[in-house]
Amino acid sequence: MFAYRHAFHAGNHADVLKHLVLVHLLQHLNQKEKGYRVIDTHAGTGGYSLRSVEANKKLEWVDGIGRLWERQDLPKGVAAYLDQVEVFNGPGVLKQVPGSPSLIRQLLRPQDELHAFEMQPQDMRSLEKLMADDKRVKVHLSDGFNGLKPLLPPPTRRGLVLMDPPYEIKTDYTRVLGSVREILTRFPDAVVAVWIPQVQLVEAQQLPQRLRNAVQGVVKKGWLDAQLTVAPAQGGGFGLMGSHMFVANPPHTLGTLLAEELPWLASAMAQFPGAKGQLLAG
Repeated sequence: MFAYRHAFHAGNHADVLKHLVLVHLLQHLNQKEKGYRVIDTHAGTGGYSLRSVEANKKLEWVDGIGRLWERQDLPKGVAAYLDQVEVFNGPGVLKQVPGSPSLIRQLLRPQDELHAFEMQPQDMRSLEKLMADDKRVKVHLSDGFNGLKPLLPPPTRRGLVLMDPPYEIKTDYTRVLGSVREILTRFPDAVVAVWIPQVQLVEAQQLPQRLRNAVQGVVKKGWLDAQLTVAPAQGGGFGLMGSHMFVANPPHTLGTLLAEELPWLASAMAQFPGAKGQLLAG
């Protein structure tokens, strides 16, 4: 089992990678006038205070977004991501971090839409309150894996699916793989982004390769696997060493951006000498 209650980890290195890639994908989708649909399968509350008891228990954000916030030498794409964090906070202050649905909403245009799924009633109510009165956003109290089918393909045939389950149970790994196959069967042009933890668990270590095999020959625009490792393995199989963002049908510009940004991020957020950022593509 891999326990990942997000309030304890918000703003850490995994959040940085996930949200950096998400901002890149949305900015690319915004280059064409036609609207698109975003599906966030595990949305959470939409925002997390860095002054909360949870965030301050381990202070993971300090070695994540905290390492980047006041730097003046940010790569252009990393700066664009931090600009969106600042929009969520207000000018010049870092007291909270946006969850993925908040970042998505900030970048949506009037013709775009977001479907955000959350299974925990309390988190769903927080998200619903945050998204109140925004007609572009629909919040669902439901299992995001099960909610995909009726929403695909979107009428405009433009869409992004973000999948970042907590992986608290091992079946999440197989459900991710099955869901990616279903998405691309129903909507071969979908951009699909999957966050995967780097932990000492066979299922986690096998999932990136299984996803590559599943999409090979199915997607028109190939795949990217962005890998960021910043922390050493801990005894007993515990600890988050880093993470992957696997993207099927990535925009043609994404690989160039990430090839520059990943090594820079690894250096900026390194917690041990073996930190590295690398990009695989197919």
